[in-house]
Amino acid sequence: MSEMKIRVLVVDDDQDQLVLAERTLSAFGFDVRTHRSSLGVSNLVRTSAPDLVLLDVNIPALSGDKVLALARAQAPAGTKFILFSASDESKLRALARASGADGYISKSVQGEELAQKLEAIHQKGRTPEATPAVR
Repeated sequence: MSEMKIRVLVVDDDQDQLVLAERTLSAFGFDVRTHRSSLGVSNLVRTSAPDLVLLDVNIPALSGDKVLALARAQAPAGTKFILFSASDESKLRALARASGADGYISKSVQGEELAQKLEAIHQKGRTPEATPAVR
């Protein structure tokens, strides 16, 4: 990992998933902040300026792809949005492309592999065709 911690905002309505992600990513040197609702994400992205936003797709009130559209308008340049879901990978990949996400990660990916995939997305330049196929 680089010397500067990568700032990650994890948005998920499942408290257990938030605790797991925070514990795991913190252990790998990430600066982790969590949020349990789709409401208020845009403001949080604007004020906390995360490098990465890991968004649960199936979250009540406003789905992850809708939150992405609203939050990206408030995000500092360079903030990358990754959809995170237990959905079928082909559906997740299609949703990531359609919503303009910078990548997607299946919720089956945990631990060191999750940290590595997030770091890879963080390092990759953002271009419309560069949506990483992360499994």
